[in-house]
Amino acid sequence: MPMNAEQIKTLNNEPLYLIDGSSFIFRAYHALPPLTNPHGVPVNAVLGFTNMLTKLLSDHHAHSVAVIFDAARENFRNEIYPEYKANRSDPPEDLIPQFALIREAVQAFNLPCLEMEGYEADDLIATYARLADEAGRKVIIVSSDKDLMQLINDNVVMFDAMKNKEIGYDEVIEKFGVPPEKVTDIQALAGDSIDNVPGVPGIGVKTAAQLLEEFGDLENLLNNAQDIKQNKRRENLINFAEDARISKKLVILDTHVPIEVPLDGLNIDMPDPDKLIGFLEDQGFKSTLSRIRNQLNLHAESRAALFDTAGNDNDIPTDEAVYECVETLDQLQAYIDAAYEKGSVAVDTETTSLCAAQAKLIGISLCVEAGKACYIPLGHRSDNIETGLDFDGQHADKKGKEYKQIPMSDAIKALKPLLEDGSVLKIAHNMKYDQQILMHHDIHMHPIADTMLLSYVLDGTKHGHGLDELSRDFLGHDNISYKDIVGTGKKQITFDQVAIEDAINYAAEDADMTRRLYDLFQPRLALEKMTTLYEKIERPLVDVIARMEFLGIKVDPSILKGMSDNFAKQLEALEQEIFKQTETEFNIGSPKQLGEVLFGQMGLPGGKKSKSGTWSTAQNVLEPLAVQGHKVVEDVLEWRGLSKLKSTYTDALPTQINPETGRIHTSFSMTVTNTGRLSSSDPNLQNIPIRSDNGRKIRTAFIAEPGYKIVSMDYSQVELRLAAELADVEQLKTAFREGKDIHALTASKVFDVPLDEVSSDLRRKAKAINFGIIYGISGYGLAKQIGGDTGEASKYIKDYMARFPELERYMESQKDFARKHGYVETLFGRHCVINGIKDKNFSVRSFAERQAINAPLQGTAADIIKKAMIAVDQTIRDENLPVKLLLQIHDELIFEIKEEATDEMIEKLKSIMENVVDLSIPLEVEAGIGDNWAEAH
Repeated sequence: MPMNAEQIKTLNNEPLYLIDGSSFIFRAYHALPPLTNPHGVPVNAVLGFTNMLTKLLSDHHAHSVAVIFDAARENFRNEIYPEYKANRSDPPEDLIPQFALIREAVQAFNLPCLEMEGYEADDLIATYARLADEAGRKVIIVSSDKDLMQLINDNVVMFDAMKNKEIGYDEVIEKFGVPPEKVTDIQALAGDSIDNVPGVPGIGVKTAAQLLEEFGDLENLLNNAQDIKQNKRRENLINFAEDARISKKLVILDTHVPIEVPLDGLNIDMPDPDKLIGFLEDQGFKSTLSRIRNQLNLHAESRAALFDTAGNDNDIPTDEAVYECVETLDQLQAYIDAAYEKGSVAVDTETTSLCAAQAKLIGISLCVEAGKACYIPLGHRSDNIETGLDFDGQHADKKGKEYKQIPMSDAIKALKPLLEDGSVLKIAHNMKYDQQILMHHDIHMHPIADTMLLSYVLDGTKHGHGLDELSRDFLGHDNISYKDIVGTGKKQITFDQVAIEDAINYAAEDADMTRRLYDLFQPRLALEKMTTLYEKIERPLVDVIARMEFLGIKVDPSILKGMSDNFAKQLEALEQEIFKQTETEFNIGSPKQLGEVLFGQMGLPGGKKSKSGTWSTAQNVLEPLAVQGHKVVEDVLEWRGLSKLKSTYTDALPTQINPETGRIHTSFSMTVTNTGRLSSSDPNLQNIPIRSDNGRKIRTAFIAEPGYKIVSMDYSQVELRLAAELADVEQLKTAFREGKDIHALTASKVFDVPLDEVSSDLRRKAKAINFGIIYGISGYGLAKQIGGDTGEASKYIKDYMARFPELERYMESQKDFARKHGYVETLFGRHCVINGIKDKNFSVRSFAERQAINAPLQGTAADIIKKAMIAVDQTIRDENLPVKLLLQIHDELIFEIKEEATDEMIEKLKSIMENVVDLSIPLEVEAGIGDNWAEAH
């Protein structure tokens, strides 16, 4: 509805918000991961732009606004200096189609959307800022662009929407060392490589500020440049004076653009409900649609007319959330009842440790609806309570306010039916951890949802998946920091020592943000065709890994102690031998000292110095010397390997054995790798060496319980099989179906010899080629593996591709797909992000291309073994088998099986693993049995 004259007069006294559209676009694009609308068009920048715009209108109650864009790259400045902005790269491919949608978004909000041929957005902003300033109105330029800082005065300020920070007179001086009116002089001297503004060589912002302080302004400086004492600076100012004058013409903004929309035309009118709703629905922005009701500064009656859909939980602004402490069973029951009524509840646990196997439960948070959450303290203690006493009962925290803690046993008894009820969904962030914490109290939560996994499935490794990061990026909310609650360093306390009053908001907020993120992420699964990956692989895997970590694997510390002592003796002997050969004693573990001895004193060839002047002793520098027969270098490398084994494994592993279970409970991260592989840590059991005798010995310490055997079940050549499957290489598929020796077959094809005449050396080379090809290996890389020169190895690769052309076509198609989409897909639809595939740097681009080839294979293999883990675990529980799943090591599963049932169980497990997916070629699983992991492997 059009405004009357009185309304316009009132609005003309309001602050004028001038939004730098280009700044908003690029900041929105980089803030959110890739996202497509229902039509398959990229819209992450559109969504980010819409959310930033909505927040600005809401937070600032803005009534007078314009969004201003660049009309085209070229403008009047190109007539002054043709190279202006010539070196700017094209926008990312997935951003280009979003420009028009962003303008459509602005129009949907019924905001002025301005641009003008021949001028930059900054010029229009400068003109409107001048007109408003002359009319006595305050102007707020929404941007962080330094080029606009020249406009700041008493009436004109800038606002950085991302940092929620105002930029005024003082901030300009802090940045440039001069007031706003001299910013263009600074820019004229310093230049701008991004916009290709030449400036004066050798003069940066700091130097420019010093010169202007001495000479007053640019022209006076240039006219008196001969008085400058520093030779190079004086010469550059004299020789490049004209460049500086041209630069000033380029950076100074035009404040008299012949604008087409008058100043009083920049007032907000009500958006057309159908147009705005239609736009948001068409883009699939469901959460934005429901949130916007409370964010837009609209009259109540207009809101009702504008939104005829019920808002979801995320409608409640984060700063209006209400968090409470549950001190009685009656209060707790009220939340339990609400969860049953809602059918879902977000859950979060607070504990004393990040290690789930050793952590003690201190409290639980629940959130049924966004903006309303509670914290149930169960194990907080004050300074005068001795550790280990029963924490049940009343507790006075350090701030003096008294809180009651429900007895742990009573709270668990009340919560257990809810948390195990199949009709109520339990939502957590990193559910695997919370599952294990509650398993210590005989609670097995189901059904479950995990917002960390949802983020990982939807966005891969495009961003981190921590709760704080996701809350900031997707909800615009900064969570209370953990370190603000427990401190850092020597003063850090455990959560049981945290005052309850401090714990309430921190803990309840986590449950609240988890609830909101679930409501935001869950609808995206179907929209982005990720439902199957999440529901069939990632979500059911949480329970499997939680049980696997909870169980752990038995370790014999005496074996490790014996190996550690033996390693110490070997290291001592190696040290003495190295000292004898070098005729000096030094710290072999010090790269600096080692480099000085090997290259400085002994003068060994191939030495390379770093920028700091020290000799490099990296593995790739020393290995060629060892191959050339320099025994001292061989001994150094052996010493290094042995020292690492001792410190990383034989010394460290005993300290990581849980004293209560006698087992090591490694943690498997589910959201770290780009291909979906699990990642082991604390300790990392996936990296124990298996190619050296000493490395293999470490696995002998991982033992079976009495009456059990350790069994290894390993997918054989799985990535090679998948390469044949995904690339549809019929020769290789046939060979796998017929059980032929794939490496001998490859040798026969590549080296053109009959199959029965393939030598062991040719088979070795063929094996290196087979595995190298699926990693996109180069001729140089293959030559290093098999010996010989790069040319010969390159010919092998060329011949291989000629024999299996389907594989080359597949590899090229994967690279093309990655260039177009920024990711590649596994057989099950997982997106593996590929960064740098269009990079101008050859090394970066080549690495990305190799990733594009291998990621679908490694990722599909990861998905297959995850499906196998789920199927195996389900069978073990359904049939109550005498089998325990202990570890997953890439393509290998480690089990503990009752000794008398070993053969029968291996056949059953082998059948499950080999038939977990339906491929045109068979999967093959190899089994090994032993009293320890080394024997089984």
